[in-house]
Amino acid sequence: MKAVYVKEFGGIENLEIRDVDRPSPPKNKQVLVNVKAAALNRADILQRKGFYPAPKGYPERILGLEFAGEVADVGDEVENLEIGDRVFGITAGGAQAEYTMTLENQLAKIPAQMGYVEAATVPEAYITAFDAVWTQAKLRAGETLLINAVGSGVGLAALDIAKFNNNKVFGTSRTQSKLDRCSKLGLDVPINTSGNHDFTHILKEATNGKGVDVILDLVGASLFSANLRCLASKGRLLLVGLVGGRKSEFDMGIALRKRLKIIGTVLRSRSEEEKAKATENFERYVLDFLNGNDLKPTLDKVFNVEDVRKAHEYMESNYNFGKIVLEF
Repeated sequence: MKAVYVKEFGGIENLEIRDVDRPSPPKNKQVLVNVKAAALNRADILQRKGFYPAPKGYPERILGLEFAGEVADVGDEVENLEIGDRVFGITAGGAQAEYTMTLENQLAKIPAQMGYVEAATVPEAYITAFDAVWTQAKLRAGETLLINAVGSGVGLAALDIAKFNNNKVFGTSRTQSKLDRCSKLGLDVPINTSGNHDFTHILKEATNGKGVDVILDLVGASLFSANLRCLASKGRLLLVGLVGGRKSEFDMGIALRKRLKIIGTVLRSRSEEEKAKATENFERYVLDFLNGNDLKPTLDKVFNVEDVRKAHEYMESNYNFGKIVLEF
């Protein structure tokens, strides 16, 4: 089978499409999926560079964390899926190949109106966003949400769900055009951070001095201090991304005084049971609304898998608004 393969960790020139062995027939609860489309994520860039190794048991040099495709074979203990079903899901690696192996409880059926390309934009972004903001931070009706890097895949998914739930949403980006597009999708207060990482005064003024209840941070260290100052009493900060660095000074006095919760979260390295639970919550609370077109994933650009180098180059340019998808 064909797969996106990293010859050596480093630059884009090390990517190639290589023929590799197809996975063995599935056993027990395993499901073999014929991948039709797979989205590109920042984690793929980091793995290609050698900074984000795959967990044990997953291919070291085949990229991909999410996919959409057709069930090709099932293990003898699979109960709710059969050959030919259209499915999408998450995995810890190996999704950017013609076939990938996963477990039944980490898959969901694709809504009838969705094609494979659109479906590939959903799993990582929506599962991550819902798990972070609603399962862990427990954002409630009437509370406010700040999304750092609101124009990213996870950021747009969180914005989509939050507006459906009538939460007021603030969002940051270094690119004004992305903020303008987010405003058309319902973003209440856009904040341009291209020249200033301290947006405290904007948040304080917009919230009458209270601050926001929950922050979904997809940036990292460069915004950490501002995040603490912008949180309301009993606020919750969800740390998801580190593109802005991983080390920052921490004023514990602010955290103590405001009684803050600071939560780090990632999907990839979780146990199979935890991933299954996150997928179950996605199916229970999000999938029906995608099926009814109440939630609308944002697709930016589609590349043929043979053009994977161009796709990586495009993502690293930071021009994309929403998801980049590789089509098989």
